[in-house]
Amino acid sequence: MFDDLLDMASHGLLHAGPTTVLLYLLVTTQLTIFTVTLYLHRSQTHRSVDFHPALAHFFRFWSWLTTAVVTREWVAVHRKHHAHADTAQDPHSPYIVGIRRLLWEGSELYTAARHDGKLLAKYGRGTPDDWIERHVYTPHCNWGPTLLAFISVALFGVGGMAIWAVQMMWIPFWAAGVVNGIGHWWGYRNFETADKSANVAPLGIWVGGEELHNNHHAFPGSAKFSVRRFEFDLGWFVIKALSRLGLAEVKRIAVIEQANMTNHLAIRMAQPVTLAPRVKVMTEFFRKVTLPVVREEVRRRDRHTPPLSIRLRHALADGGRWLSTDERKRLDAWIDARPRLRTICRFRAQLAALMESRRADRAAESMMQWVRAAGVTGIDALQGFALSMGANMVVPGFQVAAADAAFPSIHCPTGDAAVHPLRDPHV
Repeated sequence: MFDDLLDMASHGLLHAGPTTVLLYLLVTTQLTIFTVTLYLHRSQTHRSVDFHPALAHFFRFWSWLTTAVVTREWVAVHRKHHAHADTAQDPHSPYIVGIRRLLWEGSELYTAARHDGKLLAKYGRGTPDDWIERHVYTPHCNWGPTLLAFISVALFGVGGMAIWAVQMMWIPFWAAGVVNGIGHWWGYRNFETADKSANVAPLGIWVGGEELHNNHHAFPGSAKFSVRRFEFDLGWFVIKALSRLGLAEVKRIAVIEQANMTNHLAIRMAQPVTLAPRVKVMTEFFRKVTLPVVREEVRRRDRHTPPLSIRLRHALADGGRWLSTDERKRLDAWIDARPRLRTICRFRAQLAALMESRRADRAAESMMQWVRAAGVTGIDALQGFALSMGANMVVPGFQVAAADAAFPSIHCPTGDAAVHPLRDPHV
């Protein structure tokens, strides 16, 4: 009898080998990732997809069991993040708290934010509020991980506690740390959003598609995070599979071509969403005006003049908003020595301010003045851009026309993420 108990404590019910343990960890942690990205993020926070009630409740149970996350609290914190991304009011911005702290203490920042009653009242609306949520999942959120610890020990013996520890660290590190931290610190950007979001990798696999973070901040209301042909969103792949099984209904999706949408019967009724006018205009200005002029200046530079680093070159997209004081001085010096680029930066700052205007009547007149002034600068790239702006007459509050193939017109639904005013430093 004692030997049986000792064997049970050592190996658990499964007597699992390393391969079984790794497979168990892979399946359970991936289920947790899908719970966060599909249910908490895309469904509950942004309302871009609805799941069958049975599947939605499974996600709620799995979140309670493996993360102790309360749906309303998670949703509220994330909605506030979108409303104030990378500002002092952002619950978890690496530019405010530091990248190291966010990477290793992201869950602590989330915990601190969720205790704000005003935050829950303002941003936590529309989440589940049934009996089990009020009496089990919310007041006893820590019961889930405790139950999981007992299950782990029963299945794997005392070694199950190590497995349980990995499960407990999975979301705090990969979601709170890597996605919220690295996703606003390093990577490539398809769109010049007012925050510093970036795509960590074009293959959104390891954390369910959340790696495509800049795309998500550009279209927060879309159930699909990938927008370029070379990008892959594993979360979207799962949503499409669930749609075909009748377990998911896509509400909104960012699409490159309307024809692509009709190829999938399960998402045919989804509402296409486009890029916000400000994001589209500033993205095109950077790629069609700023970058060509910078390349010309680089080709013309004296061989004794130090080249502009890639980081400083990309900083021109947002007026150097995120640079340190020393980096800003180097960028200013480089710009001051190049009159054409100084002109480009001045017009970029003016355009950004116009796109943030809340008065459409005044914005239209100011925009035409900007177009006329840009058209006589003698800078080909800026004049061409101004000509297209004049033809389409892009003003805040009106839809952007004539999308190009590289950056398609994608409607951004209102209400999901407030675009905060760009505090654009003088360049």
